[in-house]
Amino acid sequence: MEEKQLFDQMCESLYAAVLSDTLDELGYRDQVMRENLNPIDPNWVVAGRAKTILSVDVHYLPEDPYAKEIEAVDSVKPNEVVIGCTNESKQNGLWGELLSTASKMRGARGAIVDGLIRDTKKIVELDFPVFATGTKPVDSQGRGLVIDYDVPVRCGGVLVNPGDVVFGDRDGIVVIPAGIVDEVVRRALDKVQRENHTRTELLEGRTLRQVYDKYGVL
Repeated sequence: MEEKQLFDQMCESLYAAVLSDTLDELGYRDQVMRENLNPIDPNWVVAGRAKTILSVDVHYLPEDPYAKEIEAVDSVKPNEVVIGCTNESKQNGLWGELLSTASKMRGARGAIVDGLIRDTKKIVELDFPVFATGTKPVDSQGRGLVIDYDVPVRCGGVLVNPGDVVFGDRDGIVVIPAGIVDEVVRRALDKVQRENHTRTELLEGRTLRQVYDKYGVL
């Protein structure tokens, strides 16, 4: 299956909880980002390969403050999700409308920023899924500096490696290690089917114990 088809299918058929459960079953129990990372629009769902960007707080005006940031965004590839690590900054407004526009035009599927963003009205109009911890209208110039990209980063408390698959919806963000993506998606799709059967039989009046014993999901 092509990656675009895979990520489209994940967005259409899966959700964060079933992916988290599946990772639990495989022994990966710490793959969900902190609960304060949320989509600007609660209806947004995103899935794609991690494109990591690392930013740090600064307290001076660099000579070329956007150099690495521009380089990073211009290197985005189709079907990637930008992972913006700010080390939980409260002063660094890393992401906004123009970076969203540039990323979308390069084929990115969304962005997840473990910090503050701005231009949310324009981002919603662009329909580019962005998750963040909050908003702040200040520019990153002199406050935050992108120092590297395509490197392992810790975002929302989870170590994310370039090429891992990230999935986010209104319930949270799950990180799937690159080497187990196919198995996780296969198992999660099966679990969704069993949950659907469980729901149907509960609505028909069967007890929770009856359907749990039959399908093994809760």
